[in-house]
Amino acid sequence: MNPQLGFIGLGLMGRPMALNLLKAGYPLTVWNRTESKMATLLEAGAKPAKNPADVAKQSEIIFVMVTDAPQVREVVLGEQGIIHGAKPGTIIIDTSSIAPSAEREISRKLAAKNIHLLDAPVSGGPEGAAKGMLAIMVGGDEAVFKTALPVLQALGKTIRYVGGPGMGQLVKLCNQVACALSILAMSEAFLLAQRGGADMALVREVLMGGAAGSWMLENWGPKIIANDYTPGFTVANFQKDLRNVMQEATDLQISLPGAALAHQLYHANEIAGESQESNVAIFKTLLRLAGEQI
Repeated sequence: MNPQLGFIGLGLMGRPMALNLLKAGYPLTVWNRTESKMATLLEAGAKPAKNPADVAKQSEIIFVMVTDAPQVREVVLGEQGIIHGAKPGTIIIDTSSIAPSAEREISRKLAAKNIHLLDAPVSGGPEGAAKGMLAIMVGGDEAVFKTALPVLQALGKTIRYVGGPGMGQLVKLCNQVACALSILAMSEAFLLAQRGGADMALVREVLMGGAAGSWMLENWGPKIIANDYTPGFTVANFQKDLRNVMQEATDLQISLPGAALAHQLYHANEIAGESQESNVAIFKTLLRLAGEQI
């Protein structure tokens, strides 16, 4: 028999993820701070809850997909949080992207109540979420991971256990560093092409066929070419991750100059009022540095 699932946080990523759990045949209880965002899930067969604690009372495994550590703490540990409704042995799967240190702190508080936490941030964007093709990097107790794996397989195709509490979040930060520099490299190549008079679409096609080919070039390159900055993944959310990257680098006493550069270039997008645009909007920052009027 399928376990009773809960899902908290039904935004751009959470909604398609929750829908895929329903499509896989799992009974699902949902809650979202903005109640209207629950409508699609309720129409698809999910049950509503009054608050996160109410989700926990009805669930064996609970997914959380919210913005950052303060929101995770609120829905997990707050006055109406999961911790007040969860039975011993409940599994919480936090698919949010937050600092590893915050995840470990939350894990310790839950463990005192015999509640299990897996940190399982995802990569692949809303497109990957809708197709059930997310990459999921999971930290926590390995035995708990093995219990939760069949459920995770409804959401992603690349699912890896990467270590103890907080390690999923650390690997996600590694992913975001690589993504940031890939987007920056692609944007610089397009700027060079544009200023030199080359056809950007043709340049992309040629690069895709050689050593410069990348997931970003394939999937998000067309957005830059089309001057399309509707999110996907916003500058604001990417900056949240890059701030966590820079804090982790400080804690580990390492220098990440490329990530720091990307962080500052995205800060220029924030200053320009573009924090809710797609994170390929770093191209607009490069255009401004090149003297273009946006």
